[in-house]
Amino acid sequence: MSVNLYDLAYTVEKGIRESAEYQELKNQYNAIMADEQARTMFNNFRDIQLNLQQKQMMGQEITEEEVMQAQKTVALVQQHEAISKLMDAEQKMSVILTDLNRIITKPLEDLYGTQS
Repeated sequence: MSVNLYDLAYTVEKGIRESAEYQELKNQYNAIMADEQARTMFNNFRDIQLNLQQKQMMGQEITEEEVMQAQKTVALVQQHEAISKLMDAEQKMSVILTDLNRIITKPLEDLYGTQS
């Protein structure tokens, strides 16, 4: 019996969208987007975060000034209650996605992990 993996993936996608964790993340995100000050702070934080990630991926050096600016921005956004709640919700969703990825890749780990 063959299994259509894409059908299973779409089922997982639907499950993620319907999960309490995703709904909480979505609610927190929408709250940020509805608050102009929070939205500006959050977008600034994400721009800095994405810029640093792009530099890392391209092998470019991240300056001490950029690290300090990122740390200041993180400290600032963590003080904002709504953004802090969003970051908590993101963290919970990230843990779930990491767990799902581990489960999905387990057959390959089992296959290759036994050959050493």
